[in-house]
Amino acid sequence: MNHVLNEGEYRLENIAVRHDDLVMISGCSGGGKSTLLEELSRRGFATFEEPGRQVVREQLFIDGEALPWTNLPLFVELTISRSINFMTEAARREGRTFFDRGIIDQIAGLEQAGHAVPPVYLRAAERLRYRRQVFLLPPWPEIYRNDAERRHGLEPAIEAFRYLENAYRRFGYELVEVPRNGVGERADFILSTLAPQEPG
Repeated sequence: MNHVLNEGEYRLENIAVRHDDLVMISGCSGGGKSTLLEELSRRGFATFEEPGRQVVREQLFIDGEALPWTNLPLFVELTISRSINFMTEAARREGRTFFDRGIIDQIAGLEQAGHAVPPVYLRAAERLRYRRQVFLLPPWPEIYRNDAERRHGLEPAIEAFRYLENAYRRFGYELVEVPRNGVGERADFILSTLAPQEPG
């Protein structure tokens, strides 16, 4: 049942307590993350869609400039803030939550573009932790597609995947590569890899 937020409920400290239930799904752009999140949601698990896609959709709607191809630093600022919001909201819920990208993905994006990463983003990545196991979807050329929110080609997406791997390892996460199978098999793989838990 939905309830109205009471003052003081928005507590980032809860993330540390619940981090084991905050499961990150990352990997190559166009590798099937959104479809996989939809499958996990269909099975009853809480999910949050990719922050970057939300921001791009909003900025295109309002003719804003916080787009990765227009103003990457501003885009990253908004997506990291939204990622923190998603984590905080998830930490208030019962059960396991799955995320499509997060703070470290945005840091990796800045690094790939040659931008300096502000110390505040590094502190966010260190203090606000997901579950140690991070599920990575590898490049899958056969299903890669462009759209209004994904304008880059496959080669930059594969390069970004390498930056992601390095960034997550640098922040101490254990990477688990998800096999290129059907979406149901991928969901089964993730759930069987995690400790058993019923949907929240």
